[in-house]
Amino acid sequence: MADEKVAVHFGGGNIGRGFVGLILHRAGYRLVFADVADVLIDALNAADSYQVREVGQDSRTETVDGFTGINSRTDEAAVIEAIAGADVVTTAVGPTVLKFVAPVIAAGLRKRDPGAGRLVVMACENAINATDVLKNHIRDGADDFDDLAGRAVFANTAVDRIVPGQPHEGLDVTVETYFEWAIERGPFTGDEPQIPDATFVDDLAPYIERKLFTVNTGHAATAYFGFVRGITKLSDALDDPEVRTNVQGVLAETKALLVAKHEFTAQAQQAYIDKIITRFENPYLPDTVDRVGRQPLRKLSRHERLIGPAAELAERGVEKPEFLLRAVEAALRFDVPADPESVQLQEALRTRTPDQLVREITGLHPDHPLYDDVLSVFGRRAAADR
Repeated sequence: MADEKVAVHFGGGNIGRGFVGLILHRAGYRLVFADVADVLIDALNAADSYQVREVGQDSRTETVDGFTGINSRTDEAAVIEAIAGADVVTTAVGPTVLKFVAPVIAAGLRKRDPGAGRLVVMACENAINATDVLKNHIRDGADDFDDLAGRAVFANTAVDRIVPGQPHEGLDVTVETYFEWAIERGPFTGDEPQIPDATFVDDLAPYIERKLFTVNTGHAATAYFGFVRGITKLSDALDDPEVRTNVQGVLAETKALLVAKHEFTAQAQQAYIDKIITRFENPYLPDTVDRVGRQPLRKLSRHERLIGPAAELAERGVEKPEFLLRAVEAALRFDVPADPESVQLQEALRTRTPDQLVREITGLHPDHPLYDDVLSVFGRRAAADR
């Protein structure tokens, strides 16, 4: 159909199908999933539909249909062709994969009819200003970037929905009922796409940081403290008094930062924290501390969910963000052989000096006010591993 709206989404995994894809389907877009996983793409193309099961309060099941899949590894030309004719391109591939997606999007923009209207490009990743990162990757690889940029709108987003590891194979996805998709309004200059379940905001920064430093920080802290206590299921972790005290302490510290930086009241942020903890306790989400805690090196990096808020608190004169530092120490004890970053971390703790560890993993240097505290944490953990 001539007026059909098309969305190309990179990443056909659980988040792609159960969150971004679902919301775009609700908005009337025909979905084209691009992914490098042969089995997944074959399954998408063999299926007429899949179901998204929302569990928690007001549980319901929705059916998503009218989609296709393209293997972006073996049929890149088809992805480029789809982008050239699409209205929206989104990603849920992980921040480190954006550099591989960028050249394909650039090629699609290059092939796009200049009169077709601007392509909306949004990276829906757990990272601050991920669309800017994607845009910069496109710029770095395209001598004709100014021309390409005229054919696109690059908008940053903040996405929030817990999509756990699935207890079954297949395309159906189990997710929590709660979600939030905030999109910055400015780049659209008054011509926002029709996505009824998204919220367009003038200033995205507070939404991004509130989500990253509450949901992601709290989720990771629950996983790491739960792992240390020998707990397997994430929803069980907060039943442990020690875990609960530590997680509440972490979120009290990030609350202090968010209230100081943004226009959130202490009462509003506490209400948000209470809602988040209820989400973590959802017994219908089959999640584990091993899955949530995976990739500890990324989660311990400079601007991520643990070091990021702790560093900002230190810069603001907080003498010692005690509970965030406890979460860092718990993360250093995350030893899961199935997770490559966990293996790397444990090897580094055995072979590197504490100073090397702090600089290389957290990006902090001796002139930073948090450095000495983090050095002590790494020193204790490294000594225990030798």
